[in-house]
Amino acid sequence: MTTDVQKRDSMSTPTLAPHRAAPTRHQPPERRVGAGVFDSRQLLRSLPDAVRKLDPRVTVKSPVMFVVWVGSVLTTVCSFADPGDWFGWTISAWLWLTVLFGNLAEAVAEGRGKAQADTLRKARTDTVARRLVDDREERVPGTALRIGDLVVCEAGGVIPGDGDVVEGVASVDESAITGESAPVIRESGGDRSAVTGGTTVLSDRIVVRITTRPGETFVDRMITLVEGAARQRTPNEIALNILLASLTIVFLLVCVTLPPLAGYAGTHLSTVVLVALLVCLIPTTIGALLSAIGIAGMDRLVQRNVLALSGRAVEAAGDVSTLLLDKTGTITLGNRQAVEFLPVRGSTEVQLADAAQLSSLADETPEGRSVVALATERYGLRERRRDELPGAEWVAFTARTRMSGVDVDGRRIRKGAAGSVIAWAEERGGTVADDADGIAHRISEEGGTPLLVAVEDARGARVLGVVHLKDVVKPGLRERFAALRRMGIRTVMITGDNPLTAKVIAEEAGVDDFLAEATPEDKMALIRREQAGGKLVAMTGDGTNDAPALAQADVGVAMNSGTSAAKEAGNMVDLDSDPTKLIEIVEIGKQLLITRGALTTFSIANDVAKYFAIIPALFAAVYPGLGKLNVMGLSSPDSAILSAVIFNALVIVALVPLALRGVRYRPVGADRLLRRNLTVYGLGGLIAPFVGIKIVDLLVSLIPGIG
Repeated sequence: MTTDVQKRDSMSTPTLAPHRAAPTRHQPPERRVGAGVFDSRQLLRSLPDAVRKLDPRVTVKSPVMFVVWVGSVLTTVCSFADPGDWFGWTISAWLWLTVLFGNLAEAVAEGRGKAQADTLRKARTDTVARRLVDDREERVPGTALRIGDLVVCEAGGVIPGDGDVVEGVASVDESAITGESAPVIRESGGDRSAVTGGTTVLSDRIVVRITTRPGETFVDRMITLVEGAARQRTPNEIALNILLASLTIVFLLVCVTLPPLAGYAGTHLSTVVLVALLVCLIPTTIGALLSAIGIAGMDRLVQRNVLALSGRAVEAAGDVSTLLLDKTGTITLGNRQAVEFLPVRGSTEVQLADAAQLSSLADETPEGRSVVALATERYGLRERRRDELPGAEWVAFTARTRMSGVDVDGRRIRKGAAGSVIAWAEERGGTVADDADGIAHRISEEGGTPLLVAVEDARGARVLGVVHLKDVVKPGLRERFAALRRMGIRTVMITGDNPLTAKVIAEEAGVDDFLAEATPEDKMALIRREQAGGKLVAMTGDGTNDAPALAQADVGVAMNSGTSAAKEAGNMVDLDSDPTKLIEIVEIGKQLLITRGALTTFSIANDVAKYFAIIPALFAAVYPGLGKLNVMGLSSPDSAILSAVIFNALVIVALVPLALRGVRYRPVGADRLLRRNLTVYGLGGLIAPFVGIKIVDLLVSLIPGIG
């Protein structure tokens, strides 16, 4: 993001001023990251894909579920060897269902991505490009374009590939990509030069330099990513897989040592029983849901029009401890707004508002329009248009004069920068009230911008008062920053303003620190300092000068409206080009980590009940004392083992919606969050299986020969 003003030459180092936001009088209500939408019909639609995933070449990617797959094969072989063993057939069927249910979770998550990919494919069309070669045009298929080619795009035409505008300005319809119906402006030479293949030019003519090869466009990458075909496992996911694999090996060794012990005790353990015991002991629940949790996390970002170029970026967002936020457009509304009229002695607010409104009708800048709006809304002045004053001579605002105004009805009114307006009044022999300079100075000290309004009439030239322009902080940000602070995340505002102005805005917004008079080099240095202290950093950017910092940040969110260089450097792209969405991205990342941790806790905790179900069933006949462990009062050994296996399969299906929606996230401290999750998912994981296995046992015991 380009800075607001250039860094002063007199400043040799950037100013990093720490600031703690003052506590608010009323604690804001807790915000929550809502869960994603889940449709139960997705389970049925994804069933064919789940069946195809029974291929061992697919299942082997999940060590835990591959062990269950091998166990299913072993019990099936044993059942064929003894066709009359109904118990073996039943166990085999439920083990295959366990693998199928695990595949179903991943298939549902991928299915949601494929639905989004189908929508994106509609935006990808085969177009004929008008390529420029030696100042002449030639028509070629879009697939024949190469990096560096120049193509002409005019109103009504489809842009054939990703690139940067190098000539002209045009209105472009990007609704096929972003879902936003309002057209956007794309022009050469700025931070809004990037265009996306498949979007439509609505007006004018532009020349685009192609920056990607066919098949590697932004839409192509989006399709590949949302379908999950290019999803790579994140470091945390790999580490958790290693842990689950280690636990599986431990329980496998335990099960291998049981037959000799059983033989010594005078009993026999069949292969079917041993496999059932192994499957119930290993963490099958999280093993089945782990991949779906990661895919669903990226899907939640896509639902919010954010494309994560890697799962690692989503995960890193959950561990971010420092947020770098540009002032303009992120913390403030982007353009300074008129907030009050301050008349000098001898003038009234109404006189000042009337003159300010008239003089701003020729000022087409956002600041000028805000003056008109303030005069109309606060003082009830009738909204006027230029065509209502046929004899008026309008003075448009220019960067040279730094004034706008009007000559009408014997009055000459000017509004603009203090120096320009004072010089205009003095040239006409006018006076400047003593308090005008004091009012302007006070506004400057508060971080605002003073605009003077002067009039020349029969009484002579004089200054009427001052218009206070200020950066308006977006509503609700202070509460959001307070919530981030409770989560242990530090917010730093980046601005090109001088330290005085930056300090005022930082205090009003409630950020923790600010970096004033910042240059791209200063941003990079700040990111490296934070990372050297062991912190993960997130930031947004849209310009080519932001690319190095976006690449250096752990989470770099590039605006879709920005340059190709920025989008290539970042690891996320916001299709809505809304810098404030960075806060929501961090919350979604934390929700992903919390969901994974909560379901891991539940999976390990619910194994405890299975010990009380299966161990007594195996050895109670030999060691009657173990019968005391049958706290659930299960009806028979066969029923106990079968009930545990059935519950082990059904709990996966029951948790699929939670894995896809994500655990509802509250911006609270880590200790409170840990206590809550241990209570809900740790204690819940202990209690739920005791209840579930007993209910299944009551149903199974009704089958003749089992009870």
